[in-house]
Amino acid sequence: MKVAVLDIKGKETGRKADLSDAVFAIEPNDHAVYLDVKQYLAHQRQGTHKSKERAEIAGSTRKIKKQKGTGTARAGSIKSPIFKGVDVFLDQDQKITLKKLNKNLKRLARKSALSIKSKEKAILVVEDFNFDTPKTKDFVAVLKSLGLENKKSLFVLGDSNNGVYLSSRNLERSEVITSSEISTYKILNANNIVLLEGALEGLQSNLTK
Repeated sequence: MKVAVLDIKGKETGRKADLSDAVFAIEPNDHAVYLDVKQYLAHQRQGTHKSKERAEIAGSTRKIKKQKGTGTARAGSIKSPIFKGVDVFLDQDQKITLKKLNKNLKRLARKSALSIKSKEKAILVVEDFNFDTPKTKDFVAVLKSLGLENKKSLFVLGDSNNGVYLSSRNLERSEVITSSEISTYKILNANNIVLLEGALEGLQSNLTK
């Protein structure tokens, strides 16, 4: 699949980028996408949820009534979970346990996400660029030229580029990552994917291993 390469002013350079059908034109696997997104979101959780257990509640430990003959449940102390204000018998585990996803499934999910965006014509290929001095207004100018100023965009670079990254850092709707940091969630969460020429070879190579 051939796609026109644009410059940072949004004009065609006259060159064409070859997007592999094995990455950008497959039949999307919805279940693989679901599993990869679910794992990504679970990893974003802090895992610090906690409710107090019996031993952590303030209160006397004296036995409040005799063991038998009351007609009600036995209770060893006022901190028994059968009383109001005392928490659950067993606290939820603080650890986030996730099913491991193998590399092939993750690759399939990312190829599926890219194929979805390709079908929506939401992928742009832009020639590599840099800024001498990181300035947000320079990055905003690029967004305006590409018609993305009011859309959520994901810029994928071949290598880390501080000039571009720092220029975009203050913009809520734009994110800049390298091809090795790409994820199914980030692809689907953006309205448009902007692939820099230098990222294409590494991205396609990683996803077709």
